[in-house]
Amino acid sequence: QVQLVESGGGLVQGGGSLRLSCAASGRTFSSYAMGWFRQAPGKEREFVTGISRRGSITYYASSVKGRFTISRDNAKNTVYLQMNSLKPEDTAVYYCTAREVSTDYVPSVYPYWGQGTQVTVSS
Repeated sequence: QVQLVESGGGLVQGGGSLRLSCAASGRTFSSYAMGWFRQAPGKEREFVTGISRRGSITYYASSVKGRFTISRDNAKNTVYLQMNSLKPEDTAVYYCTAREVSTDYVPSVYPYWGQGTQVTVSS
């Protein structure tokens, strides 16, 4: 098993930046593909970005491509989400996820989730 703890959320003005972190504990971090999902009030949870186990392959939702960057440090058991040019529509609870083998866009295939961190972007 792996335990995930997100941090770094908060309130930011539109156009600003935030960096989220997700610290993992448990089994070997490099065994897991990692992802970030988000859920806004009244909406379904949606895929934001994912990264392969070694960090060589990344995936992005079209809504965040060019603005968000995912990265990981396997020595520190941490995955990061750098969010730039934030928009009010990015407001949501952001969740870190993990699964063995590969990244996927479907939330139900991820067995491990963090508790979430709130990101609020004001206009």
